[in-house]
Amino acid sequence: MSAITVTVVFALPERATEVELRLAAGATVADALAESRLAALHPELDLSSSPVGIFGRRVERDRLLSDGDRVEIYRPLIADPKEARRHRSRPR
Repeated sequence: MSAITVTVVFALPERATEVELRLAAGATVADALAESRLAALHPELDLSSSPVGIFGRRVERDRLLSDGDRVEIYRPLIADPKEARRHRSRPR
């Protein structure tokens, strides 16, 4: 049986937690999230409802992983990016 190596990342404003995992080929994003144990390290993290992605692109949890993938757990946005951009561009 072949194995793959993936990284699971959860970033906060002050720090990021990265966990490197060896999983069986055919593992899914959900498998990586469960194996990462990030929910135990970050009690504020709700893995069941947090959006996830691979290299910045949103994916479903049943997506098969490839060797070298970086699984990212996303947090809710604090501000609307378009509104923040408008605010920054206003003359002072």
